[in-house]
Amino acid sequence: MSASHPPLIGPVLVLDDVEGGLLKLSALFIARGDECPPPVEAPDGAQGATVLARFDRATVWRTRFDLPADRPSEYRWRGETYPVASDLRGDLRIAFVSCNGEEIGDLQREGSERNAMWARLGAAHRAAPFALLLHGGDQVYADEVTRGHRLSENWPSQIPPDPSPADLSDLRHHLRERLLDRYAALYAAPEFAWIAARVPSLMQWDDHDICDGWGSLRRRFTHSAVGQMLFGAARESFLVFQQAAVDGDLPARFHDPAGAHLGWGIRTPGLRILAPDLRSERDRRSVMGTGGWAMMEAATQEKQRAGRTLVLSSVPLLGPRLSILEALMVAVPSMQKYEDDLRDQWQSRAHRAQWQRMLRLVRDLARADGQNLTVISGEIHLATRAVMDLGEGLRIDQLVASGVAHRAPPVAWARILGALAQLGDAPLAGHPIRIGRLPGQRRRYVAERNYLVLDRRSSRWSAAWELEFSGLTTDLAL
Repeated sequence: MSASHPPLIGPVLVLDDVEGGLLKLSALFIARGDECPPPVEAPDGAQGATVLARFDRATVWRTRFDLPADRPSEYRWRGETYPVASDLRGDLRIAFVSCNGEEIGDLQREGSERNAMWARLGAAHRAAPFALLLHGGDQVYADEVTRGHRLSENWPSQIPPDPSPADLSDLRHHLRERLLDRYAALYAAPEFAWIAARVPSLMQWDDHDICDGWGSLRRRFTHSAVGQMLFGAARESFLVFQQAAVDGDLPARFHDPAGAHLGWGIRTPGLRILAPDLRSERDRRSVMGTGGWAMMEAATQEKQRAGRTLVLSSVPLLGPRLSILEALMVAVPSMQKYEDDLRDQWQSRAHRAQWQRMLRLVRDLARADGQNLTVISGEIHLATRAVMDLGEGLRIDQLVASGVAHRAPPVAWARILGALAQLGDAPLAGHPIRIGRLPGQRRRYVAERNYLVLDRRSSRWSAAWELEFSGLTTDLAL
């Protein structure tokens, strides 16, 4: 935490769970030194903070408190009142963001440019409050934290074969401190801080929260002593800064209390949100491991529910055929460096069987609910949508919004993906996938920064994208 950061950052609201008609909330604070933040004044009384993690120059604190889930409410902190749209019963607005940063030089970007979409999201909240803020991965771009230490300076191209325990301990210290710096910079940004103090967040992680391509890199990298130290430091930071939690004290919404995988689920009146973990158990042949599959299988066994299911898939679940691109990248040496980016996707040749398995599971979820299911994804730095027809009057809608801070790739890349989309794909027989256009857009992939807005009005759901240059799309019925 550098001297340029405020001495106290926060509160950042995290939704721990919904239970007994209450929002179970955590407020996260990052304090310079070890000074305890003032108590949070909630309807059930003043609640003090406890230490989550200590660093050289800062301490991370958490305050837990409850708000009613059946009416709008508020809390007070340091003399200021923070209204929260905590009524989850009827009409509801949810925002979704992903890719809050860039791989190189992110902390050197000019703040108002970097956080322009966060400012727009804050203005949208002032006009019509959001009840929840979903973050679909790459909340932090940690790729540069490996620099400056001799064990990780050239990660992953050069890895010391047998580092000593003392050197690994020093590497852990280096990584933790630099992850703190990045999270502190992100959370101190005024555009983010304003909305994060007023809208409870739910976050899942993707590769850049660890490092570019984590899980799609070769096993000799990820299973090396340096690779495992990098994963461990990133995982600890993900829990502390994105979940306001530590091992042994995970919120009840997590499927595995032990944290072998970090998938979670939330249930509110008329709404279920499932967020499987696509990183903790990932390798080059598997997107999810035993724990992730158990979580999704268990969801299909639940009794039929009234209401919508949202599935957060940090990488798009419905997409075009990527096998053609993968074959090109293997054949062309100059393109092989991008192989891991495609290996990251459900649509990779390496994951075909698992992709089909996941599609069958979400199909079964929709049929059990007796209504359409919505998948929300980020990761690709473009905005798009897709539909998979399930028959029997049901379908899966996929909405992709990415990124809120990452600048868009060249328009040519969006056109290449659009051309691939025309080929079509049907990984499940009888259930073709169609890549659609956003309302009012000519092309299937939009190369603009963006975020997504979900609306429930009188039990009917719709979606709209806020695009950096094109503005807010008209509503898409779901």
